[in-house]
Amino acid sequence: MTTDDAPHDRRGRSGRHYLADRARLSVDALEHLVGGLGTALLALAGLSYVVAVGAACLTGVGVLLVPSALRVVRAVADRERARLSRWGPEIIGPPPLPAELRAAVRDPAAGRELGWLVAHATGGFATGLLGLGLPLYAVQSLSFPLWFWLLPPEAGGPGVVFWRIDGLVDALAVGLTGVGWLAVVVGLGPAMARLQAWPGRRLLAPPADTDLSLRVAELTATRAAALDAHAVELRRIERSLHDGTQNRLVTVNVLLGAARRALARDPVFAADVLERAQHATEQALAELRTVVRGILPPVLADRGLAGALGGLAANCGVPCRVDVDVPGRCAASIEATAYFVVAEALTNVTRHSGAAGATVSVRRAGERLLLRVEDDGHGGAEEREGSGITGIRRRVEAYDGYFRLTSPSGGPTTIEVELPCGS
Repeated sequence: MTTDDAPHDRRGRSGRHYLADRARLSVDALEHLVGGLGTALLALAGLSYVVAVGAACLTGVGVLLVPSALRVVRAVADRERARLSRWGPEIIGPPPLPAELRAAVRDPAAGRELGWLVAHATGGFATGLLGLGLPLYAVQSLSFPLWFWLLPPEAGGPGVVFWRIDGLVDALAVGLTGVGWLAVVVGLGPAMARLQAWPGRRLLAPPADTDLSLRVAELTATRAAALDAHAVELRRIERSLHDGTQNRLVTVNVLLGAARRALARDPVFAADVLERAQHATEQALAELRTVVRGILPPVLADRGLAGALGGLAANCGVPCRVDVDVPGRCAASIEATAYFVVAEALTNVTRHSGAAGATVSVRRAGERLLLRVEDDGHGGAEEREGSGITGIRRRVEAYDGYFRLTSPSGGPTTIEVELPCGS
């Protein structure tokens, strides 16, 4: 490749990466919209029940059903909290409803949930239908040239019923409209997903003046998990030093003693023993460097996060592409956690995924560090107690971060992590 061709090649790769990112965002948005459509259907059913109970209250009979209506609203709201927590920062639910009816009706959380129910059953339902319909409409238009002959010419085509289809040329023209619909899906899909989720993130999250006991309990649990992970790490370091480095140094000591005793009577044997002692010393130093790197990799200080992750990718057992866009430096502990996440994830890719390639992307969005590791393996990865994935989750949650694993059978496997990195 010539020097003049290099910028064009970089621009080409950048364009491909942009298109791949846009496609991934569109697919994610479609998943969000379809999931939101499911909870919107539940909200619509819940709203119908609430309206029926409200109408029955006019006769006095419905008062007995008010507690059940509040429980229905809370159950549907909890489903939406769980859905939104899977796609972003976790939403902590409110305390249980008061047992006394008057207090339950006046509960501010119940009022916000009822407001969300109305908004999601109407706007969320409409947005979900539109988000699902647009890609289907695009596919219908794009594929129209393959089946237009099944319709009479005067029936027109998708979205152009006024247009008489007299042949393949007209059908291809209709197919081009599918490209426009596809552009609308790619351009508006993520915004529609955010719009659908906005009422839930606004109304279902606890207000600033809410009792934060649940949040404190959650943080206590994550800190306890972090301490457990720290204890496990200390035991690992102790085992590494005891079983490896210490044994090597004992061997060196024994060999040096044997060489000293043999130095006068058998210099050749003493020289051989000293050579073995030197080899054992080199092994002990190498193992000690490995242990030190596991505590806080020096490469982070020397080369920064991008260089450190590039080194991990170079040593990965499968081809790995790294894309890091992090202006400036984050806190050392956050960079070390990101390094650990990528190192553990790539180890799992090499050992278990059967993948032909992997991709690591790191971005900084405001005060959050966004990390994504994806491979094209057979999928099916599960989080089990004592597994590397559990270690990743605990280490991320110790910093009040967000962790998500997606690994359907057949692949791909994706690990998404968000870490606070300051302003």
